[in-house]
Amino acid sequence: MVAFGGGHGLAASLRALRRCRLDLDITAVVTVGDDGGSSGRLRTDRGSLPPGDLRQALVALAADSPETRRSADLFQHRFTPVPAGQPDDDPLVGHAVGNLVLCGLMELLGDPVTALDHAARMLNATGRVLPMSCDRVEIEADVRGLDPARPDELVTVRGQHEVAVTTGRVETVRLTPGAPAACPQALAAVTAADWLIFGPGSWYTSVIPHLLVPELAAAIVASPARRLVTLNLAAELETDGLSVAGHLAALHRYLPELAVDTVIADGKAVGDPEPVNRAAESLGARLLLAPVAVPDGGPRHDPVALAAALVPVLGSVR
Repeated sequence: MVAFGGGHGLAASLRALRRCRLDLDITAVVTVGDDGGSSGRLRTDRGSLPPGDLRQALVALAADSPETRRSADLFQHRFTPVPAGQPDDDPLVGHAVGNLVLCGLMELLGDPVTALDHAARMLNATGRVLPMSCDRVEIEADVRGLDPARPDELVTVRGQHEVAVTTGRVETVRLTPGAPAACPQALAAVTAADWLIFGPGSWYTSVIPHLLVPELAAAIVASPARRLVTLNLAAELETDGLSVAGHLAALHRYLPELAVDTVIADGKAVGDPEPVNRAAESLGARLLLAPVAVPDGGPRHDPVALAAALVPVLGSVR
């Protein structure tokens, strides 16, 4: 299994895959355009790949033993402001411990993939985490309506964080440089895969960027693997105004040769399933509606419920 994405969406998918109990060989291929928060600071200050999304994928794959969970909790621990009355210029504030560990490993070992493999052993991870590219990449988008006084004006928004929180309508997203080299190990994983899994996650800044790396896009198209898309439960700022069916159309727009076998969506999130069913069929896929949201009704995938939906789909290849 090769799962593409970043952030909380990819982490939810990885947690679900771990619960499928199908003896899966899992590889996460992670976007590396993050420039916000701790990741953005380390990217700017140290010149490293942004570690935040890579860290979240590693923690999602961490083993369930008490000792390993303690290490996973340490990776997720974020330094908070010092008590009142103390100096407020602490450079650790806002950093996650795992981000610092990954940054240190990349510097110590001189290679992001070797560093990630080492971190995976530290967490006894049940899978591998790889960057989509080892190059420094940025995400930028053409956004319309950013200024309410000029609703038709098209503005270029630069940086993953700025694109993610834009109040305008994203019309085009791209990477700079426009053709970064793909991580060779990621290409090998795609070639050997039985399934390629896209989503859930931020569509323009976590899912689609993989389709904008030319070598990776070509490998995805050429792979003999089956392909599955898990749709989001709610729109985000960057996809405000984009329908559920529009998410599938966006995949086709950025990689017209992409064929999909199965689309998983939550029935409550979809509403009228017919437009989504037509969009899935246009990619060659069948639409599977399943209750995959957390029980409290929040717009988050429940790993146990998502695993229950994935098992009959992924098991069918065996």
